[in-house]
Amino acid sequence: QVRLVESGGGSVQAGGSLRISCTASGNTISSVCMGWFRQAPGKEREGVAVINRYGATSYSDSLKGRFTISKDNAKNTLFLQMNSLRPEDTAMYYCASASTSIACPFSAFNFWGQGTQVTVSS
Repeated sequence: QVRLVESGGGSVQAGGSLRISCTASGNTISSVCMGWFRQAPGKEREGVAVINRYGATSYSDSLKGRFTISKDNAKNTLFLQMNSLRPEDTAMYYCASASTSIACPFSAFNFWGQGTQVTVSS
């Protein structure tokens, strides 16, 4: 049974940094697209960043340069490094896996973790 468990969320002041993690079990993150999504209160879930089986990455245009997605295949763990955080980054952050392995459109993601809360104060 596939399971994705996020960790590392918390509260941080604007301008600060945070790294969140996602540990997978029941599947191998090295073989599929993995990604991070977020959902702020009252808003729809949006894609943040994705990484394919070969380590190629793609980001939401609005976040490029501040966030970095990476993975450790040996530990079956996905990461999201978030720098220069802003209050508008406050959201529940979700780890997800896709049905594809090379091209990683946001629409291909079909399995989700429970999320980890990130709160940025001004």
